[in-house]
Amino acid sequence: MSSLRNAAKRKEHKERAQPAARLSRHGLLEKHKDYVLRAKDFHKKEATIKHLRQKAEERNPDEFYFAMEKARTRDGVHLAPTAEANKYSQEELRLMKTQDIGYLQLKAQTEAKKVERMQQSLHLIGAPAANKHVVFVDDEEEAEQFDPAQHFNTVPELLDRSYNRPRLEQLADARATSAGDAAAAAVARIEKKRAAAYRELMQRQQRQEKLGGLAQKMAYDKEVMGKGRKRKLRPEEAGGQTGVFRWKAERKK
Repeated sequence: MSSLRNAAKRKEHKERAQPAARLSRHGLLEKHKDYVLRAKDFHKKEATIKHLRQKAEERNPDEFYFAMEKARTRDGVHLAPTAEANKYSQEELRLMKTQDIGYLQLKAQTEAKKVERMQQSLHLIGAPAANKHVVFVDDEEEAEQFDPAQHFNTVPELLDRSYNRPRLEQLADARATSAGDAAAAAVARIEKKRAAAYRELMQRQQRQEKLGGLAQKMAYDKEVMGKGRKRKLRPEEAGGQTGVFRWKAERKK
């Protein structure tokens, strides 16, 4: 029964605010939740110091391991080695480079597919292939006398709008003002979502280009690590670029 009572969610009792008179006289006092955090931190540090002191007291003076030969101290502080000799061979490093390149290419392809799906679901703003309303007439004379405002029963100022285009009777009705405001708010929300979608599309395109560039750079570094006689070109020889190599032509069997 007690376990069921502990599993049920209980009401959290909040500590009351500090009275203004006491705050002005004694300053800001510590709340109970702040004291609990401070006490836990204090006891944790106290237990760590106690454990280290006990470990130092029980240390074997004859203890030895080979890492002691390279260990150094400065002012009583142990200095950890900052540089470690490379324990991988050249072929192992090239294999790891290959795996990294494959991972970057996979992520770039994933971003490319996402960009393609987003481009298919979004209509590009300002694109030349915009939506158009086509009206069919019987002959050329009717086409010359065609009046779009009369055909759509609206004012000429609203002909450029492909949505939320009220008719003349709606404009004349004063009650349509609130409906127009609601429609304008809905259009604003749609435009906000569209702008957010295009920002995401641009960020994904930039991420795709960055991943592709990193994959190309790592592939070039992998080729530099490979076999073959090569010479590093000076910046003036490589058109101002650095880190450019030229391989010696070899006859292939």
